[in-house]
This record gives sequence, C-alpha cells and structure tokens, in this order.
Amino acid sequence: MIKAAIFDLDGLLVDTEIVSLKIYQELLSEYGYSFTKEEYAKHYSGKTEKENIKRFIDTYNLSVSYQECLDEVLNIERKLISQGVELKVGVKSLLMYLKENNYKVTLATSSTKDRAISILKGHDILSYFDEFVFSEDVTLSKPNPEVFLKACEKTNVSTNEAIVLEDSENGIMAAYNAHIPVICIPDMKRPAKEYLEKTIAVCKTLNDVIDYLKTK
Repeated sequence: MIKAAIFDLDGLLVDTEIVSLKIYQELLSEYGYSFTKEEYAKHYSGKTEKENIKRFIDTYNLSVSYQECLDEVLNIERKLISQGVELKVGVKSLLMYLKENNYKVTLATSSTKDRAISILKGHDILSYFDEFVFSEDVTLSKPNPEVFLKACEKTNVSTNEAIVLEDSENGIMAAYNAHIPVICIPDMKRPAKEYLEKTIAVCKTLNDVIDYLKTK
C-alpha cells in the first residue's frame, strides 16, 4: 500500500531546467562560446552542479578554478530565480490530492535547503510537505540511493510503501537502487528506454499521477 510520495525538485516540481540552460548559456557567452539546448539535454540535464561545472572547465578549457566557476554560476542563478521560476503542470492539484487522501509528502532534492525552501515558499506550496532531504543531508549524489533512503527514514515508511516522482535518468536510478517504485515525468530530456523500463509508470504531467494513484 502506498503511504508516501517522494518528490524531486528541479525539472519535476519547478521548471528549473530552462533556468539551468540560461545560466550555462550566459556563463559560456562570457568566454565566447555558444551553448545549445541540444547540448544541454545531451550532456548536462539531470547532472549535479559539481559534475556540470567540471565538464564545462574541461570541455571548453576555461581558465578559471572550479570555485570561481561555481561562484559565477550561483550569481547568475540567483539573478534568474529572483525573476521567478514556473511550477510544472499539475503540481498543486497533485499536492492537494495527496494531502486530501492522507499520503505523506516528502521532498528529496540535490538542491540546498535555502534554495529549495525559497522556491517552495515563492509558490506557496511549502506547507504541503511533511519532510525534507536536502543536499546538506547526504554525502553521495544520485544515482546513489542515499537521498531516497533518507526520505523514507524521515517519513517513517518502508521502501515498498513509497513512490518516487522523478524526471531524470540519475533520479530514476537512485530510486531503483533504493528499491522504491518510481514514476517518471520527463522534462527537457526524456530518459533513455533502459531507464524508463525501470519505472512503474511514465506520465506526461503530474496530473496523470493522480489517475495512476486512483487505480491503486
């Protein structure tokens, strides 16, 4: 019996993939490079900031340190997020359905606490969440299952009593490695077939997750 829903944040609840694309485009333009949506989707979507920055420095031979590049990325991100970031389709209707039907709701994200809380408060959805796991709470990033195992622990449910909602390949693998059923709602990059085969369902939007839960 499903008792809890565990949500990713970026690309799942909020449309931050497009923000990340704009960040990297602005960053690379300062060094004279163009950066396409296709390049982002192929190599950077669903990866951690640390992985992406290291790839940028190596791929484009940037004459900056990791920390300098990270600081620049964070400065651009703060500017763009302050201008607003869109909720994904179906977020509020799914959160309302979960609360009305007594599911526990947990956020498990690679984002920092301050950033995640700010985004959730900005959209007035923070109160829907019972528990949180942020980047500060884990030592290993997705596809390691640590973030989702901690989410189950904090929510006080077993892995077979929860579902994970994810958009990325690394997120799917993290849930799969934790032995937690996962539903994929693809974002900018649709996960490859080998990853989608590890899910229990693939939904176009979060609204479709409601229909799935009604059958269970």
